[in-house]
Amino acid sequence: MKINNSKKPYQLAASLICGNPLKLREDVDSLIKGGIDSIHFDVMDGVFVPRYGLYPEFLKAVRSITDLPIEVHMMSEEPEKYVRDFATAGATIISPHVTACKHLHHTLKVIRENGVMAGVVLNYADPLNVLDYIMDDVDMIMLMAINPGILGHKLIPGTIQKIEDLRKKIDGSGRDIILAIDGGVNPESAPGMVKAGANYLVCGTSAIFKPNEPLDVKIKEFRNLIDSKISDVV
Repeated sequence: MKINNSKKPYQLAASLICGNPLKLREDVDSLIKGGIDSIHFDVMDGVFVPRYGLYPEFLKAVRSITDLPIEVHMMSEEPEKYVRDFATAGATIISPHVTACKHLHHTLKVIRENGVMAGVVLNYADPLNVLDYIMDDVDMIMLMAINPGILGHKLIPGTIQKIEDLRKKIDGSGRDIILAIDGGVNPESAPGMVKAGANYLVCGTSAIFKPNEPLDVKIKEFRNLIDSKISDVV
């Protein structure tokens, strides 16, 4: 099972933490019906970010009901300690924050040794040159368009420029690395993100998780909206 960025101009990932944990199967069935590409699984330890997130047993429950790729976003200190637990539970890719890793190259090695794809996450203020010596070791680079760990923040100004800069870096590497965006993805911002070079968008409350509205309908509406605005460049 892989996350593949070559079949579509962009992929949509559903941020599961925005769903209803008491209706897990219902939500996952609706995501599949709507054509979602992946599930985004937030792990938070209350230290690296000021709140708590999802855990390995919950991931195992999700994996038991879907074959969708599950992308684990690790917002935790010393993430390498927990890689095996999430890999065993069913992760497709595990992406720690570069600033949470004392030895980033070693952490990526541990992820790969556990049989899953490896990603990294950059906060808005993290410089792109931290990637210079690990481009051959990653399958995904995720940019945070908001400060991590807090839902509902607005898009940080300058994000589009950073996407463009990262797209140039990825293209220059000659590797097929996924450029993902987490946070601030909404009907207004998403088309510009794709045009700037992003090909994986994490969708939360601003995009598809709406009270009393079917997830499958919102996914299709959101994708149609993006498609209509990027048709001149894809």
